[in-house]
Amino acid sequence: MKRPILYHPDPRLKKSCPPVQEITDDLRSLADDMLATMYDAPGVGLAAPQVGVLHRLVVLDCVKEEGEAPRPLVMFNPEITASSDALNTYEEGCLSLPEQFADVTRPAEVEVRWLDADGKEHREGMDGLWATCVQHEIDHLDGKLFIDHLKPLRRQMITRKMVKFKRELARG
Repeated sequence: MKRPILYHPDPRLKKSCPPVQEITDDLRSLADDMLATMYDAPGVGLAAPQVGVLHRLVVLDCVKEEGEAPRPLVMFNPEITASSDALNTYEEGCLSLPEQFADVTRPAEVEVRWLDADGKEHREGMDGLWATCVQHEIDHLDGKLFIDHLKPLRRQMITRKMVKFKRELARG
């Protein structure tokens, strides 16, 4: 089931999420809904706070090549355990900030630990788009948006555009 995505500014997007204590059927169902929502948007990642649920849960699938099999990942309590000194700059966007993009610099490679939907622990090294995406989504769990990595003036400009966007959306 597709879920509505919250748009910035929304106070729920700025809250830090507590760890998931137990992976229940409801949370597995939420993860399925989030994947459906992400693919429909379309996006490459989605964090639970973006659909109004304050749990440490993200979904991602950064496979973008035509004909390549999708690789959906469901991550409960994802945590970056190591990151490279080397940096990458990507033009990031966000489903909670439609049509807003900006260059963000982050570690080029990260080591991530998480629990899957069955509670099994995984560890994986990620680079390229996967590394950027997982860092972006984990930021959401800590109440951070990609615009929080920008200079204040640029951040304020995007926020003003989003306020206008939400006003126009409310008018229909």
